[in-house]
Amino acid sequence: MTTRITRSDLQIDEILCTFIEEKALPGTDVEPEAFWQGLSELIHDFGPRNRALLERREELQTQIDGWHINHRNQPHDHEAYKAFLSEIGYLLPEGDDFEIDTTNVDPEIATVPGPQLVVPITNARYALNAANARWGSLYDGFYGTDAMGSPAPKGGYDKGRGARVVARARVFLDEAFPIDGGSHADARRYHISNGALLVDDMPLVDPSKFVGYKGHPRAPEAVVLRNNALHVELVFDRTHRIGSRDQCGLADVQMESAISAIMDCEDSVACVDGEDKTQAYANWLGLMKGDLEETFEKGGQSLTRALNPDRVYTAPDGGSVSLKGRALMLVRNVGHLMTNPAILDRDGNEVFEGLMDAMITALIAKHDLARDGGNSVTGSVYVVKPKMHGPEEVSFADETFSFVEKVLGLPQNTVKLGIMDEERRTSVNLKQCIRAAKSRVAFINTGFLDRTGDEIHTSMEAGPFSRKDFIKRKAWIGGYENRNVDIGLECGLSGRAQIGKGMWAMPDMMAAMLEQKIDHPKAGANCAWVPSPTAATLHALHYHKVDVFAVQAKLRKGGRRAHVDTILDIPLATFQKWSDDQVLREVENNAQGILGYVVRWIDQGVGCSKVPDINNVGLMEDRATCRISAQHIANWLHHDVVSEATVMEVLRKMAVVVDGQNAVDSEYRAMAPDFGGIAFQAACDLVFRGRVQPSGYTEPVLHARRLQLKSA
Repeated sequence: MTTRITRSDLQIDEILCTFIEEKALPGTDVEPEAFWQGLSELIHDFGPRNRALLERREELQTQIDGWHINHRNQPHDHEAYKAFLSEIGYLLPEGDDFEIDTTNVDPEIATVPGPQLVVPITNARYALNAANARWGSLYDGFYGTDAMGSPAPKGGYDKGRGARVVARARVFLDEAFPIDGGSHADARRYHISNGALLVDDMPLVDPSKFVGYKGHPRAPEAVVLRNNALHVELVFDRTHRIGSRDQCGLADVQMESAISAIMDCEDSVACVDGEDKTQAYANWLGLMKGDLEETFEKGGQSLTRALNPDRVYTAPDGGSVSLKGRALMLVRNVGHLMTNPAILDRDGNEVFEGLMDAMITALIAKHDLARDGGNSVTGSVYVVKPKMHGPEEVSFADETFSFVEKVLGLPQNTVKLGIMDEERRTSVNLKQCIRAAKSRVAFINTGFLDRTGDEIHTSMEAGPFSRKDFIKRKAWIGGYENRNVDIGLECGLSGRAQIGKGMWAMPDMMAAMLEQKIDHPKAGANCAWVPSPTAATLHALHYHKVDVFAVQAKLRKGGRRAHVDTILDIPLATFQKWSDDQVLREVENNAQGILGYVVRWIDQGVGCSKVPDINNVGLMEDRATCRISAQHIANWLHHDVVSEATVMEVLRKMAVVVDGQNAVDSEYRAMAPDFGGIAFQAACDLVFRGRVQPSGYTEPVLHARRLQLKSA
């Protein structure tokens, strides 16, 4: 049973209360009484407003359901549908043009395009890896993945592959930092003369790309170059196994990689109570204070990981130049939906977790604001707020952080807001959403999977949806992605904020990522999500090839490429003559993904991991991927594309498959043959009760079932 401590009409889990009073508050100049009183006011004054926003969601959903039921089996009247959405207040007028006026934004957000990592904050090792992924080895990225077209070698050193790595890196250097009259492939000596970098006595075509060096100018240990605002460090070591075979001793090419990293309290974690939330907040505290460490065993050795220091070099003029050693860290709070038993209000009800996150993550960030050389050099705190539905919910978040700032003694708009464009009501009203927080916005990002899950749930009564692969091919998705960028540019985000794109979900397929993910900077996105530090290093190559700000300038001149009509084009199955085998394969694919994710979430508390799909391809799975799969089956069940009996048969069949895929995990609990475990029941809840879940979210089911397991 949870032990609770009472503070200012709040009943707080003892573990969380002790952490806040003994760890988080000291050093912030915020007294415990003031903190608890402020949190109590936030919860009791803003909580009813939060609840009203959720009721508004359900009211609109009921009205949309009724529209589709009344118009079922009729030709879709697009204009009538738009008029209806406007009438009920779902689709709002855009209003006059404006530009955001967010100030004190760090360069990693405003002026340095590059990769972005998202990592579960509950795992200290992963969080440190992400923060330290600001720099990564291009040699390792090429050698240890399939980036060059062939699988990474297993065991031993492949000399031929090493030579190919060096050659491939030289091609990149010639493209990004061409030499006037020569090639990096032929270079025998890099040296500095009169403040200029010379390669075999030849200058760079653009000498201004030389930033600094380490060591003696005649034989530097490292040379730093810059292209499209991203840095590259050439590391020289004639004793290195590759460098010793290289005529100029180039041992590595270090890429500035993950420019920013989202420390996630939401989609990629499994936090259901005070113990879990304390772990998340404690890791965030360590990152903000700069003292987080994690010791672990690897290869028979005990290793300790900590935050990397900044990198210091000699500037061309003989002065000093310092480069950040860590990614700029954002923290993703939870959305408006969920409550958490970590704190109970004066009536004994669970409090809204989003309000708790807002106060506590901002409090912890004060430790960074009070020190030099930390995360933000401009005095800002970056909070990503997911799963908001429309501008009134964005406005609520803006007011929440204004209250938090007042309680914590922070200047107004210290907290910058990241708006996830992943719900349809936000997509169709994006301009108004940005307007609602125009002095805080530092980030907008598309999220295809959650966006699709919401699309299915919102239009559940309209009819059966296409198969998932075909949903991706419909016009609405391209319009959604383009419109996000276009509206962001209209609202002045270029040079002031991030316009982001979503995750590459296949961490083992780097060759495919190198081929395809360049489309994100080409689309005008100045950041895009990647699943690992290595992927960040390789994705950084795209930002050297594409001048994102030049792309944005061109796009802004061209105007919008998609309008709300395209966004409202529901991706239903227009030609439904699927064979029984096609239906079965679709349901099997969905069911296997749900089970593979849920069994780890419920049984092991793993919120995000690489889960083998039905073809044993490792995919990054989180609640967003689970949401779309569960909603898709729920839609087909509702419209009699497939029967409940068939779905249950498939779930049991796929549970056996998932058990086999996890057979080597000693902590894994098999679902078969009894299928009575909590994890399997959770998967069934997501599917068979999917139609009645709020907005089709997975959190209510997952949290309830995880708490059931923990209490058992």
